[in-house]
Amino acid sequence: QVQLVESGGGLVQAGDSLRLSCAASGRTFSRYAMGWFRQAPGKEREFVAAINRSGDGTDYADSVKGRFTISRDNAKNTVYLQMNSLKPEDTAVYYCAAGAGLASVTGRGNNVDYWGKGTLVTVSS
Repeated sequence: QVQLVESGGGLVQAGDSLRLSCAASGRTFSRYAMGWFRQAPGKEREFVAAINRSGDGTDYADSVKGRFTISRDNAKNTVYLQMNSLKPEDTAVYYCAAGAGLASVTGRGNNVDYWGKGTLVTVSS
């Protein structure tokens, strides 16, 4: 069992930066690929970014490429999402996810093994 706890959300202005963190419990963190998803009010959940178990492979949604960076520290059981040049359309609840492989934490997230409870990011114009 893996428990994921997100932090770092908040209210920022357009153009600002924010870093989300996701702390994982247990000793098996490095066995999981990790991802970030988001869900805006009235919209479906969407993939944002993913990173493989070793941290040398990443994937991003087109909407965040060049602005967001995912990284992980396996020694700290933590995955990060650095978000720069934030836009109002980035407003959403951001969820951390863990899965067996990179593909499991991309797409629609149907193969995610564990989800966090989310952290709210609000970007004002």
